[in-house]
Amino acid sequence: MEYFPAPLEKLVEQFARLPGIGSKSAQRLAFFVLGLPEEEAREFAQAILDAKKNVTCCPVCQNFTAGGLCPICASPKRDNSTVCVVADPRDVAAVERSREYHGTYHVLHGVISPMNHVGPDDLSIRSLLDRVAQGGIQEVIMATNPDTEGEATAMYIARLLKPFDVKVTRLAYGIPVGGHLEFADNATLTRALEGRREI
Repeated sequence: MEYFPAPLEKLVEQFARLPGIGSKSAQRLAFFVLGLPEEEAREFAQAILDAKKNVTCCPVCQNFTAGGLCPICASPKRDNSTVCVVADPRDVAAVERSREYHGTYHVLHGVISPMNHVGPDDLSIRSLLDRVAQGGIQEVIMATNPDTEGEATAMYIARLLKPFDVKVTRLAYGIPVGGHLEFADNATLTRALEGRREI
């Protein structure tokens, strides 16, 4: 038995397709949108259509842009000799928030995941290899997540970069700031010990 009119049910179904949105959250979002004034609802729908139409991938780093080079690749202040490889455009924002990295990026748009039918050819690895082959890049920082898929992707790309005269590094892992040793698992402690540095 349907509780809502068909158009509202369809709207709920569309929101429920979004990652991390369950049926109750989808209902809340649908009711919120339904309660918007006509003009705001139109702006909301238009923003989705405009983003879908106008957001493309940067021809150099594959990050999202509104056409042409992304602001990072276009900036003369960035260090073009260093490339930080990330899985997702959201990871670029996360690294940028640290304000410590001044190089460029390369966005893979995923990680190798046989369980999800994602192989190397589904990622933007070829364009990374082409960038490195052109010369001028001295270091490639692998900044994929420290899970099984992220590690496998980093190792795969590192092997492909072996023939090039480029330093390949991996982000250090360990105890988070404010964390306690007693709560750290063995793998985290091992990584923390391996990644220790002089003070």
